[in-house]
Amino acid sequence: MLAILLVLLLALLLGGAGFAVHALWVIAGIVLVVWILGFLVRSAEGGGRWYRW
Repeated sequence: MLAILLVLLLALLLGGAGFAVHALWVIAGIVLVVWILGFLVRSAEGGGRWYRW
């Protein structure tokens, strides 16, 4: 009984970690698209950098 609970707990943890990693990849993709669009829009206006770093 304890072994089954441990296996289920491990599966739950790994499933949650997999979902979190997938969500981070999706967020990274969205940020990349926004960054590229901002770069293209700013360069089309003839300006320099669009961020203040």
